[in-house]
Amino acid sequence: MTTETSFTSLASIEYVPYIDESGQLPEQFQGKIGVYAIFDQEKVLQFVGYSRDVYLSLKQHLVRQPQYCYWVKVQSIERPSRAILESMEKAWIEENGSVPLGNGDKREVWTHPIDAKSVMTVEEQANYENPIHDEMGKIKIIKNVARRVEAEILAVLQERGLQMQVRFNPKLKEEGLLDLK
Repeated sequence: MTTETSFTSLASIEYVPYIDESGQLPEQFQGKIGVYAIFDQEKVLQFVGYSRDVYLSLKQHLVRQPQYCYWVKVQSIERPSRAILESMEKAWIEENGSVPLGNGDKREVWTHPIDAKSVMTVEEQANYENPIHDEMGKIKIIKNVARRVEAEILAVLQERGLQMQVRFNPKLKEEGLLDLK
């Protein structure tokens, strides 16, 4: 380590179920500043990140990548320090032995709003590109695509047993983006 702060190794932290038996995210991380590691069903590391509110970040990742969010490990810190958080994140990735997909080639799908335009069906794409549609018509098409993708995500989360309310920002849907409100 390059700092004087000692970090808890990733291996020494207990796995916490991403969605507990009552269908909730781990509430003990609400408002906590820290580093977190997300694992898939087989406990293979998928993403390491840090946040000023780990709970909110976990919620965002769950809607963006529900197929990879089954287990989480968290190390919280009392005072926000980007340098410490970045060092911990780097140390956990190094400890893993390889860069998780979510921190490499797939980083954008873990950290940016969902772009519904990228998953348009052939029919939706043709409809969108039809010259008879003005700007308002295109916005309506994009909103409908975003609503379809939102419904698909919510169905997956319901199947996973999630009981908490998930609300997407309605203003972003006009741009074809899905992000939590």
